[in-house]
Amino acid sequence: MPDDRAPGDRAPGDPGDRSLGRLACAWVAGWALSRGTEPPVEQAEGFRIDVGLPDHVARYVLLDSSEAAVRTVAGAVTVPGTWLKAFIAPETVAAWLPPGWTAGPPAFLMATGLRPSGAAAPDGYVVTAETRAGVTFARVLAADGGLAARGQVAVAGVDAVVDQVETEPAHQRRGLGSLVMRTLANAAVERGATTGVLGASADGRALYEVLGWRLHAPLAGFVYRTTA
Repeated sequence: MPDDRAPGDRAPGDPGDRSLGRLACAWVAGWALSRGTEPPVEQAEGFRIDVGLPDHVARYVLLDSSEAAVRTVAGAVTVPGTWLKAFIAPETVAAWLPPGWTAGPPAFLMATGLRPSGAAAPDGYVVTAETRAGVTFARVLAADGGLAARGQVAVAGVDAVVDQVETEPAHQRRGLGSLVMRTLANAAVERGATTGVLGASADGRALYEVLGWRLHAPLAGFVYRTTA
């Protein structure tokens, strides 16, 4: 169930502060760092991130999830490929959106306290990790050298945002997703992070809960296509 503690402000807070507001801000900053975008721009309702991709031109992440905030931001969007994210149930957001918006897949904001753990690759696999510009990239390679699983983590201060964790279909159900997560957590701890944050898909949520991650809020996502 969502975190029922009062949202924190936008200041970093102490390492043990896992209120929804602080985690949301950490996720926004870490996601932008992980994807190599310009820094998030703070607005009255939350943040805007200029992504610059054809199908993901920009995204708005709302810290104010009121009807008024959703209607204000969504009503001003005119560029297809613009995303809107809010930490409330998707069906609630859908009722407030004007025509032209399409729901993305279900997602969830999750967090955990980070600690080092064993991260040995199973037989036939090799795990590697390298850090560039504040982001650590983990790769699991199969015996033939092909990519079996991957993921990355962006570290900013005490927060580490895990992103783009994927396992290739031919290599699923072999513990590689857990291996990637532990590798990323260990790298983040070595760099001073104490709290992990991520936006989980419905499939990923089950894995992360097994690894001790806690659900803090639903993460509604909608993309503006066109009204035509």
